[in-house]
Amino acid sequence: MTLETYLLYLGVLAAFFATPPDTSQLLIMSNAMRHGLKRSLATVAGDLSANTLQMSAAAFGLTAIIAASADALWIVKWLGVAYLVWIGLTLMLSKPEAGPANAAPAARLGILYRQGFLTSSANPYAVVFFGALFPQFIDPTLAVLPQLVILGLTYLVVDGAMLVLWGWLAQRTLGRIRLLQGVWLNRLSGVLMIAAAALLGSRDLAAEAGK
Repeated sequence: MTLETYLLYLGVLAAFFATPPDTSQLLIMSNAMRHGLKRSLATVAGDLSANTLQMSAAAFGLTAIIAASADALWIVKWLGVAYLVWIGLTLMLSKPEAGPANAAPAARLGILYRQGFLTSSANPYAVVFFGALFPQFIDPTLAVLPQLVILGLTYLVVDGAMLVLWGWLAQRTLGRIRLLQGVWLNRLSGVLMIAAAALLGSRDLAAEAGK
């Protein structure tokens, strides 16, 4: 892989991430507002762990198998949607605990990690995405595995940085508005979760309509 090819890859990633918040970004925004950015790094770790497995599946040639498993994709997709809706409704209906500034109780890191992992895993088309993206920048005359590692690690670094940025922005802006303390903070976080579920579901419906 030449430097020119790598820079082109970075440009493609920049264009890809220069979009409104997607499902994972809405999740990190919600968690950063409720639990702080530091604890929400567990959510980022969960998301990137799922991405690593998805990239590995693409690298090992499982793209065609997953793309052909329409029923499995449908089940995974809508289980993910239901999971996000459940989180959102739970937050919207929950009552803040008594305490200074009605601060949200600290969630266990394992729970935050699981949320990130399951939310990212609920998009099985990511395997197809990586399977379509990486070959565009691979030089077949060179060893393929090192190139895949470089492309994959670069994606994880950029994705992780973007997730942290969205979390930081949410914490520094929405999370500091006094009116969003207590029950209103829970409700806004719940709305973000349901919005993430709607986004995930709409992509699946759009894919079905395009068939």
